[in-house]
Amino acid sequence: MTYHASPHRYEAMQYRRCGRSGLQLPLMSLGLWHNFGDTNSLASQRDMLRTAFDLGITHFDLANNYGPPYGSAETNFGQLFKADFQPYRDELIISTKAGWDMWPGPYGQGGGSRKYVLASLDQSLKRMGLDYVDIFYSHRFDPDTPLEETMGALAHAVHQGKALYVGVSSYSAEKTAEAARLLAEWKVPCLIHQPSYNMLNRWIEEDLLDTLAAQGMGCITFTALAQGILSDKYLNGIPQDSRVNRPGGGSLQKAHLSDENLARVRGLNEIAKARGQTLAQMALAWVLRDARITSTLIGASSSAQIRENVAALQNLAFTARELADIDQLAKEGDINLWAGSSSHK
Repeated sequence: MTYHASPHRYEAMQYRRCGRSGLQLPLMSLGLWHNFGDTNSLASQRDMLRTAFDLGITHFDLANNYGPPYGSAETNFGQLFKADFQPYRDELIISTKAGWDMWPGPYGQGGGSRKYVLASLDQSLKRMGLDYVDIFYSHRFDPDTPLEETMGALAHAVHQGKALYVGVSSYSAEKTAEAARLLAEWKVPCLIHQPSYNMLNRWIEEDLLDTLAAQGMGCITFTALAQGILSDKYLNGIPQDSRVNRPGGGSLQKAHLSDENLARVRGLNEIAKARGQTLAQMALAWVLRDARITSTLIGASSSAQIRENVAALQNLAFTARELADIDQLAKEGDINLWAGSSSHK
């Protein structure tokens, strides 16, 4: 059946300007990291994408190796884009990234070389059937490649017209500032940073958010729900259908579900219930409490989860007491898989 987007899609979603740029992003963007590979049906993926766009989510975020298998999320998205979303291309922000391992041999193992970054972008565009992406990211900092080379590749993508904007992901505050300075030499702004951030992973509060504000960059966080830990899924233990038991779910480790972390999660759940929200809704609202956060990525395995997450926008305000109570429980939980990339000074 031909897809016609909801005429009411822009009535409830809120948008924030991305740093000092002219671009606005929805407060919630849809990440295609999990559940858009070949282990999930195209029908389910179509339902989630349609639901997201009908709710005003205009930003779909991918990466070259999203799946499983690698590349399948972009391939599947390309099919659905062609079938459903091509008429709405100018209403959409589509992003992808390059940085982690992707194809065999020395040139496909990830990093920041010009060879890898630009070849990856060409592959991504082909898989998605696009002429350009709106945002192209360096997915991680590569200590073995001069940052000048990596940023030069991003700038070249913009000059070629294959990306409208560029950004970085999981870079330290210091390397983020350096990346922005290097890109400025090519007259290309560094639009945005994509870091992991949630109640159990608060590293960006130390100095990254201040750096982004000083550079005029936006911030779009991922793992606001800590890969599902900050939801009601694990309140009573690890269910059989948990990500840790599914193909491609190795990024969530059983060590992340420690007794200490789950005890904090149960305490946070009580605060959420007092606010009239689910734990997931409160976790999303908490990430967005800082105006320097442009958007937060949501992942979902169903359209119902997307609707639940977007409903968090109905209550974004926190009292000082609520924030203080959350701070007593929102401690580092040793769940930051991307600490290695963002630790380089």
